[in-house]
Amino acid sequence: MGKLTGKTAVVTGASKGIGAGIALALAKEGANVVVNYARAKDDAEKVAAQINQNGSKAITVQADVSKKADVDKLFAEATKAFGKVDILVNNAGVYEFAPLADITEESYRRQFDLNVLGTLLSTQAAIKSMPNGGSIINLSSVVSLTPPPGGSVYSATKGAIDVITRTLAQELGPQKIRVNSLAPGLVNTEGTRTSGNAEGEFKEFAISRTPLGRVGEPDDIAKVAVFLASDDSAWMTGEVLPVAGGARL
Repeated sequence: MGKLTGKTAVVTGASKGIGAGIALALAKEGANVVVNYARAKDDAEKVAAQINQNGSKAITVQADVSKKADVDKLFAEATKAFGKVDILVNNAGVYEFAPLADITEESYRRQFDLNVLGTLLSTQAAIKSMPNGGSIINLSSVVSLTPPPGGSVYSATKGAIDVITRTLAQELGPQKIRVNSLAPGLVNTEGTRTSGNAEGEFKEFAISRTPLGRVGEPDDIAKVAVFLASDDSAWMTGEVLPVAGGARL
């Protein structure tokens, strides 16, 4: 039996990258997994298929977590399939870097709506499906600690996640619901490769500030997510854990 046998996890933004890595890692420890996606249906179905082939159970659910109606559908499907939710991973997010002069209302709202409002809406819905308590894991970033130039909006969203984590840990503790955050540095994902951040000058800068001397991989983050989801971290809540090889960007 795995550490999470009999548990059900909802992972938002789980079709690729860190989210997919976390979904697979939770399933490897025995959890049933709801693989949420916004647009990448084929990728989400590949993640779910891999989970099902490996002996756990998974379903995919399309939902834009910045919209309440979609979030309600996501958790209705989760409870219909598995009866309850024990673990929520608020991974869905978007990032854009721009100097002050280039910040737009559209970019601001897109990042705050998905990164911050999406986390709140998903948590709000999840706790209704956690009759026996549970674990909520938010995805923050090291940029909330040391924001880089051009990252004022994105860093602000992750700073908000840190505050939300600490606040909800206090608010939900009496319901036996723990709330913690993971704060990765640069991670080698489809998104960072597409943006060019996984190579070139930015990569070299990130590595130069990382004592362990490399860029992170999704599995580096996923292993710590398993720890926070399991009873191994039963006495932890309200924590923001940097998982970045010691990086302080």
